[in-house]
Amino acid sequence: MKIIMLAGKGNSTRYIYNGLASEITISTVLLTDSVSSKKLLQRRIKKIGFLTVLNQLVFQLGISKLLAYTSRRILANRKQELGLIESSIPRDKIIEVGSVNSRKCKNLIQKLNPDVIIVNGTAIISKNILQCTNAIFINTHVGITPQYRGVHGGYWALRNQDVNNFGVTVHKVDTGIDTGDIIYQNTCTVQKEDNFLTYPLYQYALAIPLLKQTLEDIKGNKLKTFKKQGVQSKLYYHPTFIGYIIGRIKNGVK
Repeated sequence: MKIIMLAGKGNSTRYIYNGLASEITISTVLLTDSVSSKKLLQRRIKKIGFLTVLNQLVFQLGISKLLAYTSRRILANRKQELGLIESSIPRDKIIEVGSVNSRKCKNLIQKLNPDVIIVNGTAIISKNILQCTNAIFINTHVGITPQYRGVHGGYWALRNQDVNNFGVTVHKVDTGIDTGDIIYQNTCTVQKEDNFLTYPLYQYALAIPLLKQTLEDIKGNKLKTFKKQGVQSKLYYHPTFIGYIIGRIKNGVK
């Protein structure tokens, strides 16, 4: 069974690759570029309004950077405790493709002819890419779907005092945002000292064994998927500065 990754350039891609590579051969990692900041801001403003986006930027440039500075010890401890490996992916495995929806990406997927494509941290994948191969696209989402689609699913579950839905989803990829059929989900709890930056570490650690099981299922022709009925599906965005402060004071969610 030939497996490749189609992934962004963030730390999470290294966590997933290294977590799988000790047991599973990943032949190639197609690394994609992020959407430009200008385009991303334009899209956000169109969807949720200028003032909300401005408030999000204040959070990202202020609170998020402050947390990164003050949380260095706990970040290092959590990575070690959870067994997350941040080592670089071997250079001979990597091909940079630019946009996930580029012609180069499509041509390489067709040339590589994989059975499974593990997706992580890319922009939304177009129908043109999804339909260019018979491979199964599998994604890790750091949230429980369909209740927590979008970004920072663990944080939003805690903000909503929905602690039983702090978790991760492994699902098939479709053209929607985290709307693909569910393969596996798992949940966990976090510690009092954890915060916005450490929450996802738990989720990636939860995801790795679920991905391994998914690949075993595919190999044995035993893959099963499901959709949830009777639950609210909601798309979440980055927190705003004001929203984060309210959540921290009111609910103690860091």
